[in-house]
Amino acid sequence: MKIHLVMLGKTRREEPRALLEDYVSRIARYAEVQRTELGDAAAWRKRKLDSHSAVVLLDAAGKQFTSVQFAKWLGQHRDAGLRELVFLCGDADGFPEELRSAARFKISLSTLTMPHELARVLLAEQIYRAFAILAGHPYPK
Repeated sequence: MKIHLVMLGKTRREEPRALLEDYVSRIARYAEVQRTELGDAAAWRKRKLDSHSAVVLLDAAGKQFTSVQFAKWLGQHRDAGLRELVFLCGDADGFPEELRSAARFKISLSTLTMPHELARVLLAEQIYRAFAILAGHPYPK
């Protein structure tokens, strides 16, 4: 399974960028992973999705998981043969409707409001944690 993190806008601050890169490299131990920063939603239109891909939108009103539930959800999609999970991470302004309508799933990292750069790091950490849980790695404890 491929994990693709698609982010609107740049991760500008050095600290969250370094953390994001660290977790992306950790995810790569378990799955192919790609990170793309888009200048705006228009760049999204150019992307062609495989029919075996699913878009996951980060949304405050989306489904909430515990880390173990998220791992199980991720594992079910991986085991069912889903080729790619595309996680859409918004910027400070959120998402335009065209991106919202492309999403097959909507998940929430928290009901708390947080900076979008921190949300990106949290998402990457939870994806890594999910793979570690599925592999029985001691990291999640």
